[in-house]
Amino acid sequence: MQSRNESAVTKFYFVGFTNDPKLEVPFFLLFFSVYIFTLLGNCSIILIVWLSPQLHTPMYFFLTQLAFLDLSFSSVISPKMLADLLTEKRIITFSGCIAQIFFFSGFASTEFFLLAAMAFDRYAAICNPLTYAVIMNNSMILWLVVGSYLGGFINSLIHASGLYRLSFCGPDVMNHFVCDYPVLLKLSCTDIMTNELILSVFASFIVVGSLFVIFFSYVYIITAILKMGNTAGRSRAASTCISHLTCVFLFHGSVFLNEILPKASSSEGQYKLVTVILTILIPALNPLIYSLRNNEVKEAARKILTWRCKTQ
Repeated sequence: MQSRNESAVTKFYFVGFTNDPKLEVPFFLLFFSVYIFTLLGNCSIILIVWLSPQLHTPMYFFLTQLAFLDLSFSSVISPKMLADLLTEKRIITFSGCIAQIFFFSGFASTEFFLLAAMAFDRYAAICNPLTYAVIMNNSMILWLVVGSYLGGFINSLIHASGLYRLSFCGPDVMNHFVCDYPVLLKLSCTDIMTNELILSVFASFIVVGSLFVIFFSYVYIITAILKMGNTAGRSRAASTCISHLTCVFLFHGSVFLNEILPKASSSEGQYKLVTVILTILIPALNPLIYSLRNNEVKEAARKILTWRCKTQ
């Protein structure tokens, strides 16, 4: 251990989700089941929209992107965590740790932008129905999606590249089951003030900026819904908005807790639990939120299953 502290750290050791060997297999089975459900649920959303011409609208195109992001950033974390639950040495290389942070941060940051874009789409559809097709044309949809990915991964690249300027000379034990940016910064033996400042500035810009767009979009949306005389139209508009707002609440809420818990006096177990909710539970819940409350998705799924049965 003495020689390891005097040299540069090339790998880190995860404490893991639990230290109790009796709980490792039950946790593995639980998280594996949720991960499989995440893959099946999000892939099903993408497949249903792709195979259903009536769902080839901007709202459902954004939904497929949300499904892709959910299964992507869950896949950055879950396979490694599941493998570590069945092994004694939970090791990740320094490069592997940076790569995990880069992709997870990139997909998660992109989701902030995409949820804001989805709010703008609902604003255009409900508040400007006559000009919706003009506003949400193919060019606008492309710019919103590409811009979300560019913004998310530029943010991720800045943070990941900033880690290479730091020195890690010990300790090399990370009390987590995933390479997390704030936890990794605590292990550095050099000044991290610049990294923390950049993290705070960019995180504030992305989170506050996306919430600003979502909030003001829904101020206009709610006003427009309340003015609707058609009860059926009001119910349909509210249904799509409730699904989106539920996803916003879950994602923003878990990210907020994930950021404040490392700085608070909360236990490490609470921090790990919130990370599980963000990286494993929410990606599994989003397909349910959109499919269970959306009659168009359920009807499209029913037609696809009926067609498959008739062709067999």
